[in-house]
Amino acid sequence: MTRLVYIEDAVAAHPRAQRILAHFAKATRVHCSRYSEVFNPRAQNFRLQKSDPALLLARKLNKLVLPAPTGYAIGGLNNYYFSHMLNCVYDCRYCFLQGMFRSAHYVVFVNYEDFAQAIDGVLAQHRDEDCWFFSGHDCDSLAYDPLTGFAQWALECFAARPRAQLEFRTKSTQIRSLLARPALNNVVVAFSFTPQSVHAALENKVPGIDKRIAAMLQLAHAGWRIGLRFDPLIYSEGYAVDYGQLFERVFSDLPVSSVHSVSFGAFRLPRDSFKTLVNLYPGEPLLAGPLNTDAAMVGYRDNLETELLEFCRARLSDYVGDNKLYPCQP
Repeated sequence: MTRLVYIEDAVAAHPRAQRILAHFAKATRVHCSRYSEVFNPRAQNFRLQKSDPALLLARKLNKLVLPAPTGYAIGGLNNYYFSHMLNCVYDCRYCFLQGMFRSAHYVVFVNYEDFAQAIDGVLAQHRDEDCWFFSGHDCDSLAYDPLTGFAQWALECFAARPRAQLEFRTKSTQIRSLLARPALNNVVVAFSFTPQSVHAALENKVPGIDKRIAAMLQLAHAGWRIGLRFDPLIYSEGYAVDYGQLFERVFSDLPVSSVHSVSFGAFRLPRDSFKTLVNLYPGEPLLAGPLNTDAAMVGYRDNLETELLEFCRARLSDYVGDNKLYPCQP
């Protein structure tokens, strides 16, 4: 239960902010000029905040839509991302957000309309071309949706913009907003999975695999295009068995015709983010694994990364065509 809510003065009267605040009638409310006053200061304790995060309601002022990182693509030529929220309600030990943000508090940008204008600006730069927009880079696209109403807004926004392709990326089962309306041809709902052993050890608060599969199947049977994201791939001595079982479990009842794309990529982090995670979790076995550090990134040694990727590509091609497989390689 959120006990503390910070509200930027500029959005205090915004209807979306008011709707969110109605869910936290008992929370202490603190007004501020900019969310960065709370979110950006140094010397914050991410782990302590993660146990009891505050909510910050804010307005995104610039860089609303950005070019997607290298390798963050599923077939499109023009790839962008936007973030209506910073930080995730889940607590995955491998998550790069813990190494990128100084604060574990949740930031929700309520000015969705400005995101729509920025999306229009990108579409204007690529006349007569489709553009992909990824919404789950700095948060989980759907996990906080009952409070933010993001999915409903996004579906209305992209229904009116057929050249704009949207990916919701999630570990959540919050799919009511999607099931409440007909499926859109320019929206992909992408579910992230790791094997049961990884889920149990490293994915705190994340819904179980079977629950996510059930949500995914509901959407597939309702006509939604489904994405599968096996990223990050986590190495262990028994990875072949673990991932083989996971793939069989995920694809057992999923109509292949509903699968839009399958992406997979080995565990890797920017070097600075990795150092931050080591400081946060000095005894975490994942961070003491067979890793290699170069000038910019930390990841598995070349032979292990190649082995993981080749194994997964071969096994996944048993279920879907190679034209739907997208290895994530920065």
